[in-house]
Amino acid sequence: MIINRITLTDFNDILPLFSQYMAFYSVNSPESEYVGYLSDRLKNQEAFIFAAYNDKNQVVGFVLNYQTFSSVELGKVLVLNDLFVDVDSRNQGVANKLIECSIELARGIGAVRVDLGTAKVNFPAQSVYEKIGFVKDTRFFSYSLSVKDHSPVA
Repeated sequence: MIINRITLTDFNDILPLFSQYMAFYSVNSPESEYVGYLSDRLKNQEAFIFAAYNDKNQVVGFVLNYQTFSSVELGKVLVLNDLFVDVDSRNQGVANKLIECSIELARGIGAVRVDLGTAKVNFPAQSVYEKIGFVKDTRFFSYSLSVKDHSPVA
């Protein structure tokens, strides 16, 4: 298995697997929308994407990371936002290698930590994260507000 950082040049390599990822999370956006979104993130250097290739040069997994900051820790934080491994390639260490790329990237940019989130029912992913050493946050709640449909506060 080879892990490569994805650029605009080889961006199309991950699209079939990204479509599977979107289906896994029941996202019904047209492919053109997320292709545009992802290519913009790469063009603007706002995302770091790594892909795992098998011996047939097919992408079998990817991880997408964003950088943010922590005022409390006075440092950068890498957000491991998306991770997906093809069903036929699971339990072969692909996810671990991709996560290790994210951890090394975090070290390389001087980040203080790597954050991630996953679905409450995604027990296989939770198991992988916990085996690597990620700790489930019990100090803070996570909140989200969709500004798309939000009315101004009265």
